[in-house]
Amino acid sequence: MDTDGVRLFVLAADLLNISAAGRQLGLAPAVASARLAKLERKLGADLLHRSTRKVSLSLEGAEFLPFAREILAQADAANAALGNTRMDVSGTLRFAASSTFVQLHIAPILPEFLDRHPGLHLDLKLSDTQMDLIEGGYDLALRNYAIEDSSLRARKLADDRRILCASPNYLARHGTPSTAADLADHQLIGFSNGPPRTLSTAGTGASGTFPPAGTRPRIICDDGASMRLAAQAGAGIAMSSLWSLYRDLQDGLLVRVLPDHEIDDGSAIWLVYPKSNVLTAKVRVFIDFLTEKIGRAPSWQDPSTPGHDI
Repeated sequence: MDTDGVRLFVLAADLLNISAAGRQLGLAPAVASARLAKLERKLGADLLHRSTRKVSLSLEGAEFLPFAREILAQADAANAALGNTRMDVSGTLRFAASSTFVQLHIAPILPEFLDRHPGLHLDLKLSDTQMDLIEGGYDLALRNYAIEDSSLRARKLADDRRILCASPNYLARHGTPSTAADLADHQLIGFSNGPPRTLSTAGTGASGTFPPAGTRPRIICDDGASMRLAAQAGAGIAMSSLWSLYRDLQDGLLVRVLPDHEIDDGSAIWLVYPKSNVLTAKVRVFIDFLTEKIGRAPSWQDPSTPGHDI
């Protein structure tokens, strides 16, 4: 199998542009078209539909694409086993993640990643609503709950510690709850479609839920950044992850509510990818980079963060 031709096909399928795919691989448009045509003749199928206006995947191309990705993954793994690890990783990495997490922790370090891998392009799908990894055709996703889908694999990036918080202004106007039961008398900010989460304290176990049974949050939102801003503005008590709040806690824009309580759901931040015998090189280098920059010593777990040791 012509792995160079397969690599060109995968890139063209990602970009839906043969000329652009060829340029990323250092090929002139005519050479890229000829190489793809040669691969199609060898396979006996048209992988791409071409017109003067656009390029699209054929049915055969869509069926071949996951196998093509696996061929490249196996080839890269074989090169690595022989000591020929490719440093010039190329192609497009499709990454789905929480928009809030990316804004705070990934976007600021992307320039360094791109400098390390100049041949790699990133296609980011950012939303605090979880995406279907397989149907969406993503190479990698970031999620904050354990994976039960047998078609996926996951690697833990960091712990995800969740707490309750509110602005000093809100607490001055409405009072500070001293028990989990007191939350029923407050304005709450909840995440869309989120089930009640168990509140527990060290040594005593579960003491209630957020939101409390029989109550409904005053604000329901599907965007973590907006929830944090609403809490800052005094809209109510919110549940959120320490990685989202730690700077606001340090600056006094938010304070912990029920500081001896935490959300007991065993959540963590996971990097999730389709099950395969090997990782593609582009996914592997991105996972390694995120582990290096975030996973080894998450900034939000700095001991100086208020409430860290509670």
